[in-house]
Amino acid sequence: MKKIGFLSFGHWSAAAQSQTRSASDNLLQSIDLSVAAEELGLDGAYFRVHHFARQHASPFPLLAAIGARTSRIEIGTGVIDMRYENPFYMAEDAGAADLISRGRLQLGLSRGSPEQVIEGWRHFGYAPEPGETDADMARRRTETFLKLMEGEGFAAPSPHPMFPNPPGLLRLEPFSAGLRDRIWWGAASDATAVWAAQLGMHLQSSTLKTDESGEPLHIQQARQIRLFRQAWKAAGHEGQPRASVSRSIFALVNDRDRQLLGGQRSDRDQIGIIDNTRTVFGRSYAAEPEELVRQLERDEAIREADTLLLTIPNQLGVDYNIHALEAILTQVAPALGWR
Repeated sequence: MKKIGFLSFGHWSAAAQSQTRSASDNLLQSIDLSVAAEELGLDGAYFRVHHFARQHASPFPLLAAIGARTSRIEIGTGVIDMRYENPFYMAEDAGAADLISRGRLQLGLSRGSPEQVIEGWRHFGYAPEPGETDADMARRRTETFLKLMEGEGFAAPSPHPMFPNPPGLLRLEPFSAGLRDRIWWGAASDATAVWAAQLGMHLQSSTLKTDESGEPLHIQQARQIRLFRQAWKAAGHEGQPRASVSRSIFALVNDRDRQLLGGQRSDRDQIGIIDNTRTVFGRSYAAEPEELVRQLERDEAIREADTLLLTIPNQLGVDYNIHALEAILTQVAPALGWR
């Protein structure tokens, strides 16, 4: 049984064809889409975080609002850029959002992606320590956040507190037990996937990856997932590690689908350079359901992963995106044994 969710970047634009014309539209439609996705039977509602862009940015108000309106669906991020985060304040926000959702948060973290502005994290008051890169800073902050999520007291109480304190050192509140086991890392390389496993984080692998072998994305991702699981086992963690992959997949079932999404199809991966690193970008899938099944059967990473996140064209509106997701759930997923 494979879990299937959607992943929204949350673009908005005042362009004439856009159904999501403002930040308000984006946030309110994201809540409505999550409620409708739960009713449809989808397993997860995930949101990308980009700063200085007309997309999703501050995730926790949105996650909390969705948590209050739904009861079953997983609610997550894919991913939060840890270069911009204060781990202590983030621990409070995450704890509150997880309690509101009654323990359904699946929190994806990462080093982040190419930015809209130069060293945007400096505007948030953060900078790498001497000898660190920004990636080092993100991983250091992640390790601090993970420690806070364990819930151990670390702060000495005041001898004259405003309110009575429990005995011992104090932790951050609100604390949500169990959230530490639902933290994911968005890994672009095999090495960071292994690092995530060693720290007991689950794995998110996107529609792009550092090109480490020259092979197609799906083959490199499948290997990355296997290395991740091996490292998890070697670290001696309890429980089963989870691994997700993201894909752009569209079933063309009517003329409107063919008009809007038929041009999304591509037959091969693309190669690009991100932060001076050769990167492989995965193909998009857009075809009639029978052909789509044949194409997806050959995607090794989808077979290897336990969770599939479907990227959505959110500016086409809630109704159309629910139609597109329903087509995958009803006409593609069963034929591939995902349901």
